[in-house]
Amino acid sequence: MSSNNHEASADHSHDTVGPAARKRLWRVFWLLLGITLFEVGIAFSSIPHDWLIKLFIALTIVKAYYIVFYFMHMKHETTSLAWTLLLPLALLIYFVFMMMNEGNALNWARTIFDMAV
Repeated sequence: MSSNNHEASADHSHDTVGPAARKRLWRVFWLLLGITLFEVGIAFSSIPHDWLIKLFIALTIVKAYYIVFYFMHMKHETTSLAWTLLLPLALLIYFVFMMMNEGNALNWARTIFDMAV
């Protein structure tokens, strides 16, 4: 049984160590740096504020993907571990959006009823 675990870990480790893995990490680093510089550049542009916010959110999601999947080595993990982490995250994001909608609805109702009084 010990030899089976050693063989499995040997197969898994060839993707995460060595010159090819370092080259891939440097590529991801330069990509993230480029995205960050692009974000800083467009922050001072004349793009409408609504579009700017949507673009920043999209670029942040792209950067989060690369950080989690390459720097935190999630790309090389099993599917069940990825689902264990991603499903609660998706539910948390859903919860935040639902609370924001609820807050907007309460704010709208308060303004309507304050005007009526």
